[in-house]
Formats: sequence, C-alpha cells, structure tokens
Amino acid sequence: MQLQGKKIILCVTGSIAAYKAAYLLRGLIKQGAEVQVVMTPYAKEFISPLTLSTLSGKPVLSEFFTRNDGSWNSHVDLGLWANLLLVAPATAATMGKMANGICDNLLVTTYLSAKCPVMIAPAMDLDMFQHPSTKRNIELLKSYGNIIIEPASGELASGLLGKGRMEEPDAIVDMIVEFFAEKKNC
Repeated sequence: MQLQGKKIILCVTGSIAAYKAAYLLRGLIKQGAEVQVVMTPYAKEFISPLTLSTLSGKPVLSEFFTRNDGSWNSHVDLGLWANLLLVAPATAATMGKMANGICDNLLVTTYLSAKCPVMIAPAMDLDMFQHPSTKRNIELLKSYGNIIIEPASGELASGLLGKGRMEEPDAIVDMIVEFFAEKKNC
C-alpha cells in the first residue's frame, strides 16, 4: 500500500492499449491510491466505462456535463484534487492536443488545470511514434515538466514490430511508487 493517500487521475485515450488501463487501475488501487478515471469519447470504443467504474468505485468522467441531470464535471476541481495525473495510454492525437493547448475534451481541460505532476505513457504504431510531429509534441510536453514513460518495443496491434507499445501496467505502477518515494512532499 505504498500509494496510500495518493489521489491519481487516470486519463484513458482511444488506443487499442486502453485495455491495459484496467490492469493499471487495479494495480494503483492495490497500492492504496484513490483513482478517478477520465476517458476521451474514443476511449469508450476500446474499453467500457463500466469496467473502469467498477474497478475504481467511482463514476468514470468523459463529458463536461452529465447528460441525465446536467451536473458539471469540473476540470478545475479535478486538477486541484489530484497528486498525479497519468495519461495511459496516450495517443498521438491527445498528446498533440496537450502540447498545443487544444481543449476540446474533458481530459485535455483537466490536464491544463492540473496543479500536480503529469506522467504520459504513449501508445501508437511505430510509424506514428517516429513521426516528426509526434517527436516534437513529446519534446514540448517534456519541456512543460511532464514525465514521459517511454513505450516498449515489440509486436504492435498492426502486426508490425517496433517501438510504440504502452509500457506494461505493473512497470508503470512501480514507476509511480518510486516517483512518490523520491518526492515525499507530493
């Protein structure tokens, strides 16, 4: 329970690697973290909000307003609540939006409102990962102080072999535990 008392926003984007978010969420909770999941609309095409809600014990947030009652999901409150914002998996599109301040969804507005450290775990095909625009956006995100969790090499969803696989959930949890152990005041 090395993450006891830590509040983490797990941001899930529309990547085939979104299935790993369930394992990542479970690992964070096993370590004692309180986790709020924020999903992009496309992420819901890859993994069910019900799955992540069941694992987290909290409603998954995806839209600015709750459709049935009109209540507002405040990105500002979320950004102030968290000790860490983790984007895993992070698509090229979402990283581009984050790097350039394009606030067209709850995830990016929460990112821009966050007052806590941010970790980003890219996941995409190797050609997308190696594209100059992706590399530029990653460098921009690093320059803002974000921590990039390098993707692994291996077989990708396309069948190609190369760098672009989201790091495994257990390794990400270990990185977060180590991060908080080094940053006692977070």
